[in-house]
Amino acid sequence: MGWEALSRWGDDVARIEPLAGGVANNVWSVRVRGRLAVGRLGKRSDADLAWETELLQYLDREGLTVPVPIPTADGQLFADGLVVMTYVEGGPPQTEADWRRVADTLRRLHRLTAGWPQRPGWRSSTDLLHAETGTRINLGAMPPEGVARCRAAWARLVGRPSCVVHGDPNPRNIHMTAGRVGLIDWDESRVDVPDLDLVLPHNAAGLDGVVHDIAAQASAAWEAAVCWDDEFSIKRLAQVRAV
Repeated sequence: MGWEALSRWGDDVARIEPLAGGVANNVWSVRVRGRLAVGRLGKRSDADLAWETELLQYLDREGLTVPVPIPTADGQLFADGLVVMTYVEGGPPQTEADWRRVADTLRRLHRLTAGWPQRPGWRSSTDLLHAETGTRINLGAMPPEGVARCRAAWARLVGRPSCVVHGDPNPRNIHMTAGRVGLIDWDESRVDVPDLDLVLPHNAAGLDGVVHDIAAQASAAWEAAVCWDDEFSIKRLAQVRAV
């Protein structure tokens, strides 16, 4: 149906301008009921969108600053692949102290979501030790030597506790103010090992040497697999040590 679904939010709605968004989505600023919001149109399943929107509502209730789904006129959290969310003000982290605040916020996310069910259709890093595919990952498309390197990196995570990870805490997805840290773009969130979120500039999460190495290698392997085979993914695979 495309952007025609925006009419489900009422008569007083309009698209304003395109925004930078996830690889798999078309993201615009929109005006809904007199306020600025963000609309994201993609091809995720209803089960996938239900998982994400319910997670965001929960995190908002728990006091995290996240985009909150704005229901349609009849109370639905999404319609025909379109989600409309509140706009989160702020700018990216600039200093080491900023990144430490980001690390604290990510750790709070991880504490709040221990035991959370996996996103429908997704796999964790350690699931991919035995599975070939999961959402946008298709290990069959990668060179066998690259798959072996990625799996060796993920094998070092076996036995670690899991929770929801944001999945892409890069500066574009962090909107900070003096009083709070906002995390946007939850398109890559899933249940996985929390340290994957904590490979941050300045080692702001304070991971010790071995833990940081394990997390950095596993994160590089994930980003290589999820984007294969564009320039970025090839660069990330090169950072995963040979077996």
